[in-house]
Amino acid sequence: MGMHEARGTLAKAWKDLMLRWQEARSQWDDAQAQHFEQTYLLNLESDLKVTGSAMDQMAILLSQIKRDCE
Repeated sequence: MGMHEARGTLAKAWKDLMLRWQEARSQWDDAQAQHFEQTYLLNLESDLKVTGSAMDQMAILLSQIKRDCE
């Protein structure tokens, strides 16, 4: 699996998680649900953005390495 495919897989997993969270949130609407969302999901979203950027940079570097080795 290449870097772009891995990033796509990660993005899809995040989208699936958010869909399931919305389903859960429709039944679970209290202070603990809000705490869970703020403590874990918002931090995870931020981390995924940083990870996505790093994966893009790695894809560029890997392409350069591949060209240099040909």
